Amino acid sequence: MVSPTVAAFLRTVSLFKDLAEPHLVSLTPRLRERKLKKGEVLFREGDPGQEMFLIRSGSVIISKLITGRVEQVLARMGPGEFFGEMSLFDQAPRSATVQADGETVLLCLDRESLQQFVEVSPRAAAAFFSTLVRTIIQRLRASGDLVAEVARWGLEATGLDVETR
Repeated sequence: MVSPTVAAFLRTVSLFKDLAEPHLVSLTPRLRERKLKKGEVLFREGDPGQEMFLIRSGSVIISKLITGRVEQVLARMGPGEFFGEMSLFDQAPRSATVQADGETVLLCLDRESLQQFVEVSPRAAAAFFSTLVRTIIQRLRASGDLVAEVARWGLEATGLDVETR
């Protein structure tokens, strides 16, 4: 059960900043609360998924398996941030592992609830999707920069001459 203060919390999340109060209030019953203990894994890379998560309190570590037992931390996220949004749109397995960095409270929005929100409030859904796309683009650009940096490190490690700009 989600508490009455959820609409106030949603106002602090960038994803919902352009939604009018009635739309925020209509969205709150569609969210489910999920609590994690420190170190608890929410999901692992390769798991199925159909929901995204908003961090209400606490923090999570997002990591990707590199090889064997070696994982690379991709991000640390805290209150007001969100993750797992790709699973709302595709049937692909989770692309990373998410683990609680401390006591954490999440709000979950699943694919079916999002679809209901779209049907009931198409204008609010358009604002939601517009903000979501901008965030995904920012994350994609950051990933591209990281790939370029890792490739440069690899070239330098092999002793190849890497020309700087």
